[in-house]
Amino acid sequence: MDFDSIHNFSLTKLNSPDDYEGRVEATLVSRKAEGSSTKALLYVHGFIDYFFHDKFADWANSMGFNFYAIDLRKYGRSILPHQKPNNFRDYKEYFEDFDLAFKEILEIENNTEIVLYGHSTGGLLTSLYAHHQRDNSKIRSLILNSPFFEFNNPPALMAMIPLISALGKLFPNIKSPEGLKKGYAESLHLDYNGEWDFNLEYKPIEGFELNLGWISAIHRAQKEVQNGLDIKCPVLVMYSDKSVKPGNYIESMHTADAVLDVKHIAKYAKVLGDDVVEKEIIDGIHDLVLSQKTIRNRVYDTMSEFISEKLQ
Repeated sequence: MDFDSIHNFSLTKLNSPDDYEGRVEATLVSRKAEGSSTKALLYVHGFIDYFFHDKFADWANSMGFNFYAIDLRKYGRSILPHQKPNNFRDYKEYFEDFDLAFKEILEIENNTEIVLYGHSTGGLLTSLYAHHQRDNSKIRSLILNSPFFEFNNPPALMAMIPLISALGKLFPNIKSPEGLKKGYAESLHLDYNGEWDFNLEYKPIEGFELNLGWISAIHRAQKEVQNGLDIKCPVLVMYSDKSVKPGNYIESMHTADAVLDVKHIAKYAKVLGDDVVEKEIIDGIHDLVLSQKTIRNRVYDTMSEFISEKLQ
């Protein structure tokens, strides 16, 4: 049996119009709470990622939520043979996926409200979606797990990102000379130095090849966040208390963010809206719910407390 069958997840394909690579689809993963519920939680993954967090779904169901996760276009279960995995040119491409997911969750499955959750790049995208959909009372709250609000590169490379971004907008298919480091992924997977089992075709240790179009699209999305948003719903922003330099695997990657600089997250959390709660997670890793057991339990408690307080 595969992962979805083992954990009783259902899959729904969400089809959008063709884009610059051809046919496009996203995948909605779902599992209903026990009993009758009309409240939903929608999980959005990060970059080089997909939904494999069955323990997260267990927590959401235990809180009385009908659980949903979306594998965005060109990610995970949604990668099609003709597509470059994780490729995009404008963050609003993903708004089509979110719109279709919201329609399925609210109109077809008759939920009345959604808690929106985003990790890393998913945190960047969900922040922008909540801002642009800020008159939509169906988004009851937004939970962000280590959102990707700024690149984490050496100063010399950071200074070049605006130029790279401009070049990438004009020539999106040029390959990037830089990619993600493999140490963080090795700290997660049970075949290396971690405790988690995930599909290495969807989330490879070496990552996927980047192009300048991706860098440009991320940079422009980040600049919009950094200039300030007006998210109307309550927002929880969670991040580790420290970062470790990305690179080859080292043991400290089990107790720090090995992808982003947490100082950036703390800085830009303050410009998301008027009702933002920040929570620093001591010894948390980049994907906080994959931290060591006592730490991830603290993350779940933090989310439970936030939801209980804000959704009364």
